[in-house]
Amino acid sequence: MASPLSALLLLALLALPAARDAAQDRVDDGGGYEDEEGEAVEEGEGVLPSPGQRQGSCPSSCTCSPDGAVECAGAGLDSFPASLPADTQLLSLQNNQIEVVPIAALKRVPLLRTLNLQNNLITSAGLPADGFMVLKELQYLYLANNKLTQTPGSLPASLVSADLAANFLTAISPGTFGGKPDLRSVYLHNNRLTNAGIPRDAFLGSDAVETLILSSNSLTRAPLGLPPALQRLHLRNNKLHSLSGGAFDQLRDLRELYLQHNQLNDRSVDAKTFTHSRRLEYLDLSSNNLTLVPRGLPARLVILHLERNAIAALDSQGLGRLRSLEYLLVHSNRVRAHAVGAAAFRNLRRLHTLHLYSNELNRVPRSLPAHIKVLMLLHNTIHEIRAQDFAATPELAELNLSFNRLSTKRLHPRAFTRLSKLASLDLTGNQLTHVPVGLPASLEVLRIQQNHVAVLGNGALSGLPALRELMLSDNALASKTIAPNIWAQLPSLTTLDLSSNALTVVPSSLPASLEYLYLQNNRINSIPEGAFSTTPNIKGIFLRYNRLPPHVKDMFMGLEELQVLDLTGNFDGTPEPGADDGEGGDGEGGDGDEEEGMGNPQKELPQRRRAVERGTSVPRPQKT
Repeated sequence: MASPLSALLLLALLALPAARDAAQDRVDDGGGYEDEEGEAVEEGEGVLPSPGQRQGSCPSSCTCSPDGAVECAGAGLDSFPASLPADTQLLSLQNNQIEVVPIAALKRVPLLRTLNLQNNLITSAGLPADGFMVLKELQYLYLANNKLTQTPGSLPASLVSADLAANFLTAISPGTFGGKPDLRSVYLHNNRLTNAGIPRDAFLGSDAVETLILSSNSLTRAPLGLPPALQRLHLRNNKLHSLSGGAFDQLRDLRELYLQHNQLNDRSVDAKTFTHSRRLEYLDLSSNNLTLVPRGLPARLVILHLERNAIAALDSQGLGRLRSLEYLLVHSNRVRAHAVGAAAFRNLRRLHTLHLYSNELNRVPRSLPAHIKVLMLLHNTIHEIRAQDFAATPELAELNLSFNRLSTKRLHPRAFTRLSKLASLDLTGNQLTHVPVGLPASLEVLRIQQNHVAVLGNGALSGLPALRELMLSDNALASKTIAPNIWAQLPSLTTLDLSSNALTVVPSSLPASLEYLYLQNNRINSIPEGAFSTTPNIKGIFLRYNRLPPHVKDMFMGLEELQVLDLTGNFDGTPEPGADDGEGGDGEGGDGDEEEGMGNPQKELPQRRRAVERGTSVPRPQKT
């Protein structure tokens, strides 16, 4: 069984990287950290204890384990604890109001391995100049989200990870991160670092660093002299305008490079920029000023982000050598169909995900990758799908054509017939008047919301045995324009959305597989007898804002799997008895008579409706 200290160490090491990632996400979204003040430092002496020796006492607002873990997070402390057990190895002081870290206090815990001081009020004046050097065993130091303007002058050679993110640092001292053979990760994002503030010898003697986060600073070019073992380098949210000059030549093990949200243009990235980055697998160049796919990209790339640039064309010069590429994200650019070269994707035999949405495509590009599985073409101006558009993509499983200009007349009857593996098709937000014909039998999800579909004839949904979700909301369907037994053709259907149409009656002959039925915002004024007799597995019925009379509540008795019933906005606006305040009345409690096998419907249905309106779970019928 793991010791309490081991468990706390594991929790600390798992939680803190997650906190760092969350902080970086806030930075990317334009967020930040709160700023605080700090003060000066005290000095003192300490005595080196032998392992296992207990000296000092546990602070009253903290929790101390016998194995050397002291937990003081969020304890309301405004000063560093004056007394700590001498054998402390893990000290958590995050989320307090500490301003000063006295060297005397550090000397009393010479066995300390993990020190977490993030989210306090510490300034550089509040840190002892070389005070951390007394901690010869220190491996993990967390000082993020304070108000440091300078890095500590020296840190112990034993250091493995240091987090100084979200401060006000403008420069790095050579003694801070240099000369540390065990150092693996350094987090410096969300500071005020400039190129002048990162000397070439900043990491000299720390050749094992694998992760360096410099995002959200004020860098104009990639720093030089970075650790040669780097595998993950974050430079996003800076002011980079050039990557020339051999910036990455010494980083031969680099696998992930984040360059998004900078000022890079076509001249910034030349054919030699990544010459020596032969192991690079992940490259993010999104949100820059590129108009072309950069030349000379590493052949081993697996994921390439180029979204939110000004790219107008795709050709083999930029993409031809990327034989390992699996994900290509080129959405939110200016790509036009005629500017997609016939050989642009020819060598991309591993490419399975292609994002081309929010471009200027007026048709499906020719010569799509043969092994593509996910194709995103939404938010373009595509007005026609021809018979051959997807003929060469038999592996396609997910196709999104939503929010284009497709009409039923310009959708070829054989447009999708060859897609024998297609599982999801999204045609939302087009100009269709009918469900497309020739849909593949493999289809599991079909979305045709926000179109002009007015009729569902007898064969409209035939040949779709695997269909689980059918979304037809915001169309022009009426009860009389839906074939009576059309739903029986869908034996696997679990979700049916017919909301925001012109229905006057709840559909009948629904499949037994159905679990969720969405009918809100129609004109439904009646529920046929036995409408739900074929749906024993139904869990949710949504009839909000229709024209149903009060007596329809009897129609839902016997649906033992029903969890949510939403009848809000029916009954001519008159609430059911007891439904106005949710207290007492006939809606809850009481000793009234009950029918055999279930609770009294006069009690349960108002209770269910109130639960729906409150957002709480819906009670099931009570068994007797």
